[in-house]
Amino acid sequence: MSIWTPPEGTDKDALDLYLSKNLHKPKKVAARHILVKHRDSRRPSSWKEQNITLTKEEAVELIKGYKAQIESGEASFEEIASKHSDCSSHSKNGDLGYFGPGEMQPSFEKAAFGLQVGELSDVVESDSGIHLIERTG
Repeated sequence: MSIWTPPEGTDKDALDLYLSKNLHKPKKVAARHILVKHRDSRRPSSWKEQNITLTKEEAVELIKGYKAQIESGEASFEEIASKHSDCSSHSKNGDLGYFGPGEMQPSFEKAAFGLQVGELSDVVESDSGIHLIERTG
């Protein structure tokens, strides 16, 4: 395990204060996502299906399949989001723009803020359904 040590001459008190206030973390991130709702989602309907009957397990498998297609180059994130996402953001290829803390559901926010730009999440579960997230900014 490696441990980072501050450069010589660094004011340790100032560094501790900076880190304690999370000033090193982004205040906002940009992301896009693919949402697959299931019958136990908060609102189990979407622009493409009035009454969603998928199980949560089926939704998870769909998201895993979409991720595999994107990673293999078989399809682009934008293509899958526009055709298959249950979110209204499908019309913008899944783009959610920039958002800050407290603007998204906690599990979604934690995943999005934990990604590097260009990185895809693993399966993310929220009250809305099952997500695949790509951080874009």
